[in-house]
Amino acid sequence: MKKLFLLFSLLGCLCAGGVSQAQNVRFKKCFEDYTLRIDYHRVGNRQHDTVYVVGVERIKGWAGSLTQLIDPFDNGDYRVVVCDGASGQPLYSRGYNSLFHEYRDTPQGKDSIACFEEVLRLPWPKKRVEICFQKRGEDQQYYTQYYYSFSPDSALDKLVRESWVRVESPVRLQYKGDSHKKIDVVIVPEGYGPADTAKMMRDMATFCDYLLGQEPFSSRRADFNVWGVRLTGEASGITDPKRGIQVNSLVGASYNTFGSDRYLMTTRLFKLHVAIGSTPCDHIIIMANSTTYGGGAIYNFYAMSSLNEMAYMVLPHELGHSIGGLADEYVDELLSYGDMHSLTVEPTEPNITTLVDFASKWAAMLPEGCAVPTPFDKSVPRTENGPLGVYEGAGYHSKGIYRPTMHCMMRDYAPFCPVCARRLNDIFDLYTK
Repeated sequence: MKKLFLLFSLLGCLCAGGVSQAQNVRFKKCFEDYTLRIDYHRVGNRQHDTVYVVGVERIKGWAGSLTQLIDPFDNGDYRVVVCDGASGQPLYSRGYNSLFHEYRDTPQGKDSIACFEEVLRLPWPKKRVEICFQKRGEDQQYYTQYYYSFSPDSALDKLVRESWVRVESPVRLQYKGDSHKKIDVVIVPEGYGPADTAKMMRDMATFCDYLLGQEPFSSRRADFNVWGVRLTGEASGITDPKRGIQVNSLVGASYNTFGSDRYLMTTRLFKLHVAIGSTPCDHIIIMANSTTYGGGAIYNFYAMSSLNEMAYMVLPHELGHSIGGLADEYVDELLSYGDMHSLTVEPTEPNITTLVDFASKWAAMLPEGCAVPTPFDKSVPRTENGPLGVYEGAGYHSKGIYRPTMHCMMRDYAPFCPVCARRLNDIFDLYTK
């Protein structure tokens, strides 16, 4: 009992930011070159949610870094921390968001309990670990809401299964080297039927170009491995409830998520990761076989875009969310989840501020004498960033939240601004340095 109390005390320290002290963990000492995939349900509403692990799988190969094991970014509504089972020392951590967090900010999510699928991909531990599922509180600190004790050599753990997924070898759309030193992106085709294989291959090559077509992605092209999954569903097309279209597609994507026509997402995370199988995977793009405008993304979750004529701009915007953890900078008071940003605290996203703690954002990047807030210059075209400043209107709010430039990829498809580009480059370094 004394040892158990000590362990939980050590784990509790993580809530106060103790994770950052464990950056010197050596991968080969603590982990094997395999992936631990954890399937779980997050169940609840705005008042409360909890986690239930439903499956654990051992997958050949680990695509992540062997040196950058502790997440240096204070971003995401949730965080997973893998701790040594004996000492409580943090060995690995990553922040992330989930579709559930957006659901809880909808009118339905206030009271109605819902169950969402979520998946974690972690390095495979060599010995017993405590896996801490953490949630950010209203004070912006992380608190552990669920402990999962995992022993890799336990024959009694009936949840553990060797990888049973057998798919065709993934397509190498771009290969630049060792996955441990590259950013591995997997493109999953959605809404392609048995007769669409040739089109699917062409579209994956196109999406690879879209992924690497905008700065700072284009100048970091050599840091990316891009893979395609060669799988089709039963029929062509994407489910669109408002148009009466229902398709039994590969991963169950649908328009009209949370009542927004253009919000194209899937809740079938288990099917998505079955489709990926053992493909090296740091980030996921779901490529939807539809010309109807739509897309969506969540930090360290996945990004999705349709094949609409604007996809070459939609996809980079969504990757800003899924890879960079960037916030939307546009104003849309009608969105059902528009209350996700409190005006009384500093948002965790790096590209928006309430000025509560602006010094932690891009204050040091501002030119000398820059006014805060910064007045607009309506002569700047929407295709250009304009001067760096502090412009009101972002995070779906017209008042009280500010963005770095007048126009940006995260607002209206201008290039990524210097603040967003800086964060993306920092994220790229997490996988490559």
